[in-house]
Amino acid sequence: MTGAQAMGNGGIGSAREERRTRRRRRRAGRCSTMNISFSARLPGDVRGDLRESICAVKYSVDPFADFRKSILEMIRDGGVRDWEEMEELVYCYVVLNPSDLHCFIAEAFLSVCSPAR
Repeated sequence: MTGAQAMGNGGIGSAREERRTRRRRRRAGRCSTMNISFSARLPGDVRGDLRESICAVKYSVDPFADFRKSILEMIRDGGVRDWEEMEELVYCYVVLNPSDLHCFIAEAFLSVCSPAR
């Protein structure tokens, strides 16, 4: 019996197609369970110097440290001079990121704003 006969009516071609279909389903399953965005744009109601900021999308294994570093850079380079501008910065981070990251954003801002112990 040849390979095509052993496979039944479908033959070798249908076995390949079945493998491709399984691979596509696995890939689709992985992508659909992850909330991934490769673009970011500030909302239209952002005021002050932050309007000119560029949003960067980044993968992170340590969101707290990365948010903290980014916040410090924005304060230093972005012209955050007072509490109102700091609130605007918090707003930008919250709007641009999914809700499951908001706790890291809050912790990072608190660590920046709290006096060192």
